[in-house]
Parts: sequence; structure tokens; C-alpha cells
Amino acid sequence: MGLFERYLSVWVGLAIVIGIVLGTLVPEVFAAIASIEYAHVNIVIAVLIWLMIYPMMVQIDFTSLKDVGKKPKGLVLTLVINWLIKPFTMALLGWLFFKGFFADWVDPQTANEYIAGMILLGVAPCTAMVFIWSQLTKGDANYTLVQVSINDIIMIFAFAPIAGLLLGVTDITVPWDTLLLSVVLYVLIPLLAGAMTRKKLERHDDPSRLHQFLATMKPWSMIGLLATVILLFGFQAETILAKPLAIVLIAIPLLIQTYGIFAIAYVLAKQMKLPHNVAAPACMIGTSNFFELAVAVAISLFGLHSGAALATVVGVLVEVPVMLSLVWFANRTRHWFAESK
Repeated sequence: MGLFERYLSVWVGLAIVIGIVLGTLVPEVFAAIASIEYAHVNIVIAVLIWLMIYPMMVQIDFTSLKDVGKKPKGLVLTLVINWLIKPFTMALLGWLFFKGFFADWVDPQTANEYIAGMILLGVAPCTAMVFIWSQLTKGDANYTLVQVSINDIIMIFAFAPIAGLLLGVTDITVPWDTLLLSVVLYVLIPLLAGAMTRKKLERHDDPSRLHQFLATMKPWSMIGLLATVILLFGFQAETILAKPLAIVLIAIPLLIQTYGIFAIAYVLAKQMKLPHNVAAPACMIGTSNFFELAVAVAISLFGLHSGAALATVVGVLVEVPVMLSLVWFANRTRHWFAESK
């Protein structure tokens, strides 16, 4: 790893501080950027995420995708964690903390909204950022694409029923335009662009052209990540400073959920004898969240200034630093797993 990647957690920490400071000093600038959205999807954030994952899409060798089905264990792990475990553990933790441990600190209505926001995060597995985590753990780009794609398809059909069940609401309204637009922006467009770029580079029958292009794009991918962090924390700077106790209370069960789910997935991956380049991305997909969708649904169901919306925002705040710590752990424990065959 290069110097920049080796100290990525430091740069992300600085980006968080810069985002909060700038969001406090020039909130009107971030408000203007936040207003550039369609179907609750911020276009600027979408472009930056696109910049992050486009180089990873170029790495995908589409001719080898047909072989992914020969190794179904990684897909099984992802689906079990995302749809049979994660939503229910998130609901349980929300109930334990805000109906039990924190009941004296939070009024019942607000507690219900915090739990709802946590549930919405738990039912929305990651779509875009997982490509970053996969790259940082040297994951199989082809396999990661298949894992994310299958999750997106299932999410279209399973998000509303599971969220409705756990929220106790039968008429939950999912912003389908947000869901579909996010999949198009974060998966389909960069995937097509990556495929066309790779095809063009391979026409010359010179592998060095592809490697040179990827080396050139790699810094831009990291710049996209840091710029995204600055914007996300800038958007929420006033909330972070105005409600520090609420942020901490919500963050505690979210942190337990995140590390707990990763631990479950990692142990299962080791027992299933998955190669590390499949196991690590599978665990990252199960651990991280599709926060754009969760935030949009929370706002549409409970309102912009609701506790549910705040809980989903806290999910955004803790995700990047926590996922970087898990990337570090996954890389340090690579020797626990078999090598890819």
C-alpha cells in the first residue's frame, strides 16, 4: 500500500474535522450543495461516489463473471447476513437501548423514532461504498459486483415488507424513485462506463495500458472518498454540534450492531473456508448500510427533523471511520483465510 492508503484513516479523520468546521462557518454553501438533489439523491454526492467506484468497475473482467456461480458460498453468506440476521439484530438493539438502557434519557416518542431510523438502516445493505471497501481489502472485483447486484435486486422486493414488519407499519411507502435512481447512479452507470473503458483499453492487446490507466485513476478514487466525507459531515455539522448527547446515544447501539454483524459474518466466512478476497467484501456488504435510501425513507415517513431521520444521519457519521477500522482488521487477518484459487 502506498503512503496515502496506509494512512487513509488519518486523512478521513481530517476530512471529518474539515467538514464539521466548514459546515459551521459556511452553512449556506453546504445548504446550496444539499439542495442539488433529485428523488432525495444528492447529485454532487452521486458524482463523487461515481468517481470513487468507476476505477473499480474498470478492473472487472466480464469474461470471468460466468465463473462466479461456481463459488456460491460467498453469495449465500451475503444474503443470510443481509436479509435473515442484520435487520432483526438492529431492531433488537434499538429496542434494548431505547426502551431499556436509555429509557430515562429519551422520551417514548423520540425513542420510537430512533428505533425506526435504526431499523431503516438495518434493512438497507450497502450498494456503492462497498466497492471502496472491497478494493481496500483486495477483494475480487467480479465477485463483489455480483454480490452487490443480487442484493440490489432483492432489496427492490424485500425492503418494504421487512421494514414494514419491523416498524409495525403495513402501509410503509418506499420512495421507489430514490431506490431505482440510486442503483442506476451507483451501479449501472459506472458499470457501463467501466466496461466500455476496459474494452477500449484492451483493443490494443497491451496489458500495460490498463494498468497505467488504473494507476492514474487511483488517486481520484481516494479524492472522491475524502470529498464525500467532507460534504456528509458538512451537511450535518450543526446537528452534530447541537445534539451531541443524542448523537452519542444513537451511535452506541449502531457501533455494537456494526462490529457485531461483522464478527458474525467473519466467523461464518472462516468456517465456510471462503478465500479472503471473497470473504472480506461479503462481510463488508453485510456490515455497511445504504444510507441514502435509509435517510430518504426516514424523511418521507417521519419528517426531516424527526428522530428517525437523525438516527439514519448518525449511521452516516459512524460508517466511514468504523468501516475503515474493519478494513484494517480484515487486512491484518488475511492469513486466517485460504488463498483464492
